[in-house]
Amino acid sequence: MSGKLFGTDGVRGRANTYPMTAEIALKLGAAAGRYFRTDGMNRHRVVIGKDTRLSGYMLENALVAGLNSTGMNVLRLGPVPTPAVGYLTRSMRADLGIMISASHNPHYDNGIKFFGPDGFKLSDEAQDEIERMLKGNIEPVQPQNIGRTKHIDDGVGRYVEYAKTTFSGNGSLAGLKVVVDCANGAAYRAAPEVLWELGAEVIPIGVTPNGFNINENCGSTHPQTAAEAVVQHGADVGICLDGDADRVMIIDEHGKVADGDQLMALMATRWAKNGMLRGGTLVATVMSNLGLERYLQGQGLNLHRTNVGDRYVVEAMRANGWNLGGEQSGHIVMTDYATTGDGLIAGLQFLAAMVETGKPASALTHSFETVPQKLSNVRYAADKAPLDASSVQLAIAEGKERLNSSGRLLIRKSGTEPLIRVMGECEDQALLDAVIGDIVAAVEAVV
Repeated sequence: MSGKLFGTDGVRGRANTYPMTAEIALKLGAAAGRYFRTDGMNRHRVVIGKDTRLSGYMLENALVAGLNSTGMNVLRLGPVPTPAVGYLTRSMRADLGIMISASHNPHYDNGIKFFGPDGFKLSDEAQDEIERMLKGNIEPVQPQNIGRTKHIDDGVGRYVEYAKTTFSGNGSLAGLKVVVDCANGAAYRAAPEVLWELGAEVIPIGVTPNGFNINENCGSTHPQTAAEAVVQHGADVGICLDGDADRVMIIDEHGKVADGDQLMALMATRWAKNGMLRGGTLVATVMSNLGLERYLQGQGLNLHRTNVGDRYVVEAMRANGWNLGGEQSGHIVMTDYATTGDGLIAGLQFLAAMVETGKPASALTHSFETVPQKLSNVRYAADKAPLDASSVQLAIAEGKERLNSSGRLLIRKSGTEPLIRVMGECEDQALLDAVIGDIVAAVEAVV
C-alpha cells in the first residue's frame, strides 16, 4: 500500500479497485475502531449510512467486520443522506459516524467519509493517524470482546422529524407545488416525505434507485431533468439534490437553475437582516463567483474564501464562530442546523423565504449578476503530475498576465477525481475563453 489514502473528502475511488476494495475497507474499519476504542470497553458505537450504489453493500459489510473485530458496536442506518449521518452520530451518542458514498459521482465510484462524535467530519490529523494505523499491524480483540451489529429501522424517520423542525416558514408549505429530484440517491425517501409532511404538493423524481442509476441524468449535476419537470407540471419551484443529498440546486418556476452562490447570497442577506449571520460573514471557497463577493460587499457583508472542499469551509466557520458557508456546487453549511452540507435543509430555507416574502422563486434566485466564469476539466493518469510540467507552468503564467487585474485564474488538481480543473473569471468572455483554452491545451499536451 503506497500513497496517501485520504483526500479532501474521505477515501474515494472506483468500486472494487484500490482503494475502494473490500480488503481496504476491512482494514480501514479496523484502524478506525482501534483509533476510537482506547479503553478496552465494549460500550463504543459507530453509526454507518450509505447511498444507493450497489457497491455500498460490499463496502459496508467489510467496514462492519473490521469495526467489530476491534470491539466496536455498529448501528446500520441503511440508505440515508450524508447530513443524516452527521446528525445521528451526535444524536445517538456514537463515537464515530461513517458515510459510504461518492456524492455526485457515477455509480461505479464510491467513497468512505468519517465523522467524529460531534457530528463534524474528522480532522486531517485524525485521518492521518487512522491511515498510519492502517498501514501497520492492527491487533484484534479477544473473542469475548468482539463488537455487535444492529440495524436501526427508524434512522430515516429520525432525520425527517429533525429536518422539519428547521423550517421557519409559518410551519406550512400548503399551496406550493414542489418538484424534488433525489438523484436516485440517499434522500429518495427522506426528501419527498419532509416536503409532503410540511404540506407541499410534491412531484418526486429520481426516487427509483436500482444500484446503478444514482446521479444518472438527474440530480444537482444534471438539473435539466428537474427543470423540465418544473415547467411540465407548472410547479412553483424545484429542489435538486445530489446522490448523498449534501448538495442542492434551486430551480425557479420558469425552469432556470440557480447554483449555490445565488442561494448563499439570499441566505446571507436574510440572515443578516434577521440578526442571525454571525460576524457578518459568509464563508465560501475560491471557486465562488466574483459577483457574489461584490454583492456581499455592497450589502456591508464579508466573504471569507477557503480552499475547495466543504471540510475547509466548515473548519473556517468553526475557527471563527461563523455560521453560514458553502460552495458554488451547492454544498450549503448552516452550523445552526447541521454539521455538514445539507441540501434538503438548505432547500427548506429557500422555501421559507418564498413563504415569508410571498415572492416567486424567480425573484429570489438572482441576487447578483455573475462575472463570466469558465471551468474546464482535463483527466490525467494517476501517476502523472501535469501541473509540474514547465510548459503548463508557462501557460498559466502567461494566462495570468493576459488577465492582469480584470479577472482571476484557479488551476488545481481535484481532491476526489483524477482531474485537473482549470477555472477562470473575466468580464471579457472572449479573452477568458482564449486563456482557458490555451491552458487546457498545454495540460492536454502533457497528459
